[in-house]
Amino acid sequence: MISPGELIQLVSPQGKKYLRILEPDKELHTHDGKINMSDIVGLDYGSSVKTHLGRKYTVFLPTLYDLIKNIKRKTQIIYPKDIGYILIRLGIGPGKRVVEAGCGSGGLTLALSYMVGEEGRVYAFDRREEFVKLCEKNLTKVGLNHRVELCVKDIANGFDVEDMDCGFLDVRTPWDYLTPLSKAVKNGSMVGFILPTTNQVSRLLEALEQFSYTDIDVVEIMLRRYKPVYERLRPDDRMVAHTGFLVFARVRIY
Repeated sequence: MISPGELIQLVSPQGKKYLRILEPDKELHTHDGKINMSDIVGLDYGSSVKTHLGRKYTVFLPTLYDLIKNIKRKTQIIYPKDIGYILIRLGIGPGKRVVEAGCGSGGLTLALSYMVGEEGRVYAFDRREEFVKLCEKNLTKVGLNHRVELCVKDIANGFDVEDMDCGFLDVRTPWDYLTPLSKAVKNGSMVGFILPTTNQVSRLLEALEQFSYTDIDVVEIMLRRYKPVYERLRPDDRMVAHTGFLVFARVRIY
């Protein structure tokens, strides 16, 4: 049964989605009418609730994909297709301690905090205060802010954390920060980077070799959707193709 304080997703008959924390004393106003949130308390996920105009909305438990797609953005977030691979390559799971720089709007930060669980911790840095505030707002909206330590900081001066299980940089010149990154994570840890252009990747690869990083890997992930019509199954007319190059390596200090 759904309880007050839980995160829910309401879906209209036309497929429009509303992500909310269930507060019984609140109302949701839609084009189909008003929904009293108290009517949802005690229902099971997958149940329907009616607006005051009699339109049925379905209540779902939002997935991580739903949470990421619904955040407020001031920057381009890392796409879910890339985030999934990042989580696996870095070995993110319950109890992990992760350092991240360039949190932006917080898409990856949200995914990291979701995956590390209550025992884990994410340390997220950005040198622009407006992005840190937006990231915190997005995390608070979905109830994950308590798993993240956010900091306005230029990481050239260090991360002020150590013994992290892994790290990820979403910054323009990551080769400038390999020394502070290696000091923040455990020896042998996985680290990752995302870059938009091949010349940036080449510059990073050169630096990784100079710093004796090992197990280096470069990938690009494509995602093609298909129109879900069984009578005429075919690809969508548009495709999310290149979003960035992902680079992974292991830190080798000694």
